[in-house]
Amino acid sequence: MTDILAPSFIPLEIDSLAAADGRIVVFSEGGERMDKGARRINRLTRGALARLTQSADFAKAKVGDAMEMAWPTGMAAEAVQVVKIDRKMGLADARKVGGAIGKAARGKDVLVLAGALRHTPEIALGAMLRAYDFTDHKTPGDEPSRTGSLTFAVTNAEVLKAQEADLTAVAEGVFFARDLVNEPANVLTTSEFAARLEALEALGLQVEVLDEPALEKLGMRALLGVGQGSESPSKVVVMQWMGGKKGDAPLALVGKGVVFDTGGISIKPAAGMEDMTMDMGGAGTVAGVMKTLALRRAPANVVGLVGLVENMPDGRAQRPGDVVRTMKGDTVEVINTDAEGRLVLADVLWYAQDRFKPAGIVDLATLTGAIVIGLGHQNAGVFANDDAFCKAFLKAAEHEDEGAWRMPLGAGYAEQLKSRVADVKNVGGRPGGSVTAAEFLKRFVKDDMPWIHLDIAGVALRAEDTPLAPKGATGWFVRSLDRLVRDGYQD
Repeated sequence: MTDILAPSFIPLEIDSLAAADGRIVVFSEGGERMDKGARRINRLTRGALARLTQSADFAKAKVGDAMEMAWPTGMAAEAVQVVKIDRKMGLADARKVGGAIGKAARGKDVLVLAGALRHTPEIALGAMLRAYDFTDHKTPGDEPSRTGSLTFAVTNAEVLKAQEADLTAVAEGVFFARDLVNEPANVLTTSEFAARLEALEALGLQVEVLDEPALEKLGMRALLGVGQGSESPSKVVVMQWMGGKKGDAPLALVGKGVVFDTGGISIKPAAGMEDMTMDMGGAGTVAGVMKTLALRRAPANVVGLVGLVENMPDGRAQRPGDVVRTMKGDTVEVINTDAEGRLVLADVLWYAQDRFKPAGIVDLATLTGAIVIGLGHQNAGVFANDDAFCKAFLKAAEHEDEGAWRMPLGAGYAEQLKSRVADVKNVGGRPGGSVTAAEFLKRFVKDDMPWIHLDIAGVALRAEDTPLAPKGATGWFVRSLDRLVRDGYQD
């Protein structure tokens, strides 16, 4: 598990700033206005801070941009980082401000002179999230690695201290999801994935692993068909957090966990196939949410279920043209073995409803390339059968600034999935590919069940840095789903 740069909040004491080592962060809107901490830094540096904040370059800077004064005269600190803010900024900009701090904070001791600045908790969260660095498979250098420290000097330290554990719980969940997605497939096998989820029992989660004989007994032959060409055994892991009222129906989260996807017999092109270690991104997000809920002792009932398989082109692998029977009882003609995630989700969705009778169900999957063509890397596709449920999720995603865009459903798309030899086929051609995939899943959602499908293929792994994450896994929607629980499912 990648270490968290956890924040602490202390009273602002300007008399100690000259002797403070490490890095010091001050905030400025530009111009002559300075808060108490910045004024002391300006005095210690003999006006250098004022010259920077009143410069033409700083005036051009955007909120969240940062400049540095290295080894400032009159101070023990190695650097003063000056971050551009707007006193009226919202939560998203506050996290970006924090991201600028976190990007430069790895392995350092950082003192942030926040004073009475609004949205300090969001700045702290942004700093934690951006300080993430996945180094598990890099050979250590001569210098011992260290996490560093993140200290906020504020005017209301006691109030903010009460939020430290909650902020850290959110970051822990995001980091857990990122670590899982970033792991190579030779490390994160289906068995290793299940073992890491079983370890969450130490936090109070109830965790159950269903092996292949159990899945066969349940009739999950669609899921089992995907993994039958792999040496890694297929599994379903069930995580329960029952922190709400006894008897209340839980919210169910279902994740696609294809630990590596070659495409099977319908094999993918070699270029870029190494990124298919992230095809378990939906399961990673579910795991991250469940960890956050447990760490913050959420007063809510939530179950997380993930289908863990590997899609390989072995001699025993599923073929195009095969017909499999799902747990629901419907038969599926497999047209393309690279459309495997929906087969996994079909069985797990049905099992989640059959066993838990949830209040609502959200599934997450890196499901289609078509959603990337449609929405790029800025938004995930949102498909839903219930307007109120969808609106609640979109509100949560907007609050957390995790892009989400509602997509259509409709009988016309479902028509594309008609099969000559089975009840349904697993692909409906190139037109509307992400929509027909969602329509396939909708077939395995009961009529009275509020349901949301999140296609996160374009957002789970990014090829470039973002304000809150280095390139690689993002942990997208851990925060949004935690927010959905906070806003709508807590007692």
